[in-house]
Amino acid sequence: MGKAWATRMERLGTESAFEVLAKAKQLEAAGRSVIHLEIGQPDFATAPAICDAAYEAMQQGYTGYAPAAGLPALRQAIAEQVSQTRQVAVSPEQVVVMPGAKPVIFFTLLALVEAGDEVIYPNPGFPIYESVIGFTGARPVPLPLQESVDFRFQIADLEAAITPRTKLLILNSPQNPTGGVLTLDDLKAIARLAQQHQFYVLADEIYSRILYDQVHHSLLSLPDMAAQTILLDGFSKTYAMTGWRLGYAVAPVAIAQKLEQLMINSNSCTASFTQMAGVQALQGSQAAVEQMVSAFQRRRNLIVAGLNAIAGISCRLPQGAFYAFANVQLLPLDSNALADYLLEQAGVAVLSGSAFGKYGEGYLRLSYANSAENIQQALANIAEAIARL
Repeated sequence: MGKAWATRMERLGTESAFEVLAKAKQLEAAGRSVIHLEIGQPDFATAPAICDAAYEAMQQGYTGYAPAAGLPALRQAIAEQVSQTRQVAVSPEQVVVMPGAKPVIFFTLLALVEAGDEVIYPNPGFPIYESVIGFTGARPVPLPLQESVDFRFQIADLEAAITPRTKLLILNSPQNPTGGVLTLDDLKAIARLAQQHQFYVLADEIYSRILYDQVHHSLLSLPDMAAQTILLDGFSKTYAMTGWRLGYAVAPVAIAQKLEQLMINSNSCTASFTQMAGVQALQGSQAAVEQMVSAFQRRRNLIVAGLNAIAGISCRLPQGAFYAFANVQLLPLDSNALADYLLEQAGVAVLSGSAFGKYGEGYLRLSYANSAENIQQALANIAEAIARL
């Protein structure tokens, strides 16, 4: 027999964080100590009130199928929350609840683009963007994020990337892996180009609540952009609910209906009791979120100062998310080799910048979703290992 899989599978990539996590777990199984700075997962427990809401929902019978687009209670709660935070009227009919935020990326691309279309995406960026763009048969067009402007992109570069085939632009702010944040002026310029050239924008705002000393600006808030914007958000990062698999899209009704159709053909629905936990997350106390973000800010300051104290490494202060994107271009190893070296020789799991695209070469991503004590130990281990290079 020849190969058993379809050719399209060769266009599908992966996410290196899970590969490095697997390597680290193998070392731990062999008795090695590893400090995990590779995985993008808050190290805080889900708030007890959210867990209680899920358990109570199970007891009340929320264990069967839900509507494909989500339970009315959660769609209403999301519509109210987005309307309030983005200062734009959103109806429940625009909301599609999904098992995590990744399906929003996948289904938006499946619904909007086809072979021959072009999709502009941030690079370095979340690797699933490029992976799924290629899977659909569309052409991925990387938009370089530049350290010189705090890992934003130049509007002139975006303008140069737009062609008559541009169907979609993907934005991510606050950004993974760099912690960069687009300014309001950036968003206004993006909106002008989107309206001029009539392309859609997938605005990935999964880190919108994890910001330091500033407010979040959303493309959805700008005049007339609701008709061209698909908002991606969810509960994984803000509410430390990664394993709950709960995300959502807010889109023009016609697009929301296509996303719902894809849900029917794939997942059927998102778990009902998980959705009821989401209602509690949105409508209950936000104290746990505020405490988590404050802790992340202290850790951010700690890890950036520590990285900048190591010869050969420099790191800008990220404005959002929980990642430091360290420049290691002065060191004698490329990003992949350096990440492997630090895992093997320092017992610190980090990600190569090149795992996030070609413009990530020369950088490492370190997640500071770990305790201050572990971060301090990781910095000491890294400094010692780098000194031996």
